[in-house]
Amino acid sequence: MSRKENIKSKQLKSEGKSPKKKNLIVIILVLLIAALVAVGVGLKLSSKKSSDKPVSADDDSSLRRGETRPTLSPAQFSHPKIAEAYQIAKDIPHILDALYCYCFCDRKPLYHKSVLSCFVDMHATG
Repeated sequence: MSRKENIKSKQLKSEGKSPKKKNLIVIILVLLIAALVAVGVGLKLSSKKSSDKPVSADDDSSLRRGETRPTLSPAQFSHPKIAEAYQIAKDIPHILDALYCYCFCDRKPLYHKSVLSCFVDMHATG
């Protein structure tokens, strides 16, 4: 070890820091800065991709699950809540077709594609 290194090592030890601890701190700081830069770049790229084409449930067919049949007419139901539900389905089919139905009607025998499918037949009445 040279005289300068020896003096510097003694100074660091007298300050309570060994050369190894100082190097470790520097490495940790460099890694932390690199991680922050990587996250920033990732966020910038993802925001650029999402801003290229705004997504709107009103007109974006990529959100739809594929139900094309018309809903039943709300006028055929005498119960006001059922009629209201079918009217809403008629008003916003693009929204309901983007939602997965969790009542397992996508299986036999119904094979529904989305929540909207429940309103093309009597399934939504209960």
